[in-house]
Amino acid sequence: MKKQFQLTMHGKRELEEELEQLISSRGDVADRIAEARSFGDLSENAEYSAAREEQSRVESRISELTEILSNAQIISGDGDDKVSLGDKVIVKTGGKTTEYLIVGAVEADPLDNKISNESPLGQELLGKKVGDVAIIETPKGKTKYEIVEIK
Repeated sequence: MKKQFQLTMHGKRELEEELEQLISSRGDVADRIAEARSFGDLSENAEYSAAREEQSRVESRISELTEILSNAQIISGDGDDKVSLGDKVIVKTGGKTTEYLIVGAVEADPLDNKISNESPLGQELLGKKVGDVAIIETPKGKTKYEIVEIK
């Protein structure tokens, strides 16, 4: 059974753009390999090794993105009063208010406040309603997140 990858529509578009860019860069990488080959002895040719590593990285990422996109399940908030995948959730903790977007693991970016449904906070928030409190165990102790709004 193939693994399903949960993505928002925005996340799917970003991955499609990255895939297009990588596919179009194949020619440049091939040119760099050909140029490096012309320098002679491949065993001591740093440019050749670097170009081959870049080719390997590009092909691996193309393969990974193709797999993700071919098995993508598009998510969006379901519009009910409980936190679900694709929802924006505003939480208050320690007097500070933060907005998170609950996404699948592939799309998670904590620096951009996109948290995975598989993360401790994401797991704890799922299914909760406005006014509910999610308690997360952190290295500093327990942290309480009160749900202020679900968008």
